[in-house]
Amino acid sequence: MASIFTKVINREIPGHFVWEDDLCISIMTIQPIRQGHLLVIPKAEVNHWDDVPEATATHLMTVCQKIAKAIKAVIPCSRIGVSIVGLEVPHTHIHLIPIDTFGDLDFKNAREMSEELLAATAAIIREVLVAEGHQQANISAS
Repeated sequence: MASIFTKVINREIPGHFVWEDDLCISIMTIQPIRQGHLLVIPKAEVNHWDDVPEATATHLMTVCQKIAKAIKAVIPCSRIGVSIVGLEVPHTHIHLIPIDTFGDLDFKNAREMSEELLAATAAIIREVLVAEGHQQANISAS
């Protein structure tokens, strides 16, 4: 059975896309810890992050760096925290979370955010990425 992320990748269910290329996507998480919290997800359905092929893992981190810079350009924060947990969905995904303190990484603080705010946040992050020359972010909202 396809994971929820595969269904988003295949456009079977909606997502607020920030990035898409041949190997991965990035979408806003529907229960962010903080505004700007998003996910970078390989298109290949791999349950454990340590089973992701090395070339794909390297690509994911490169994409994470590019998106992290865009998040910092639009969301006031000291850093972008990175978390790979994998308990909630059996499909590898990397959380990028704007943070100022260690407490900002606490998933107990995750809350649903309005569709409008998720869409607006995704749009402004995409704008920054496209302005930096990353055409992978030049995708229509879906």
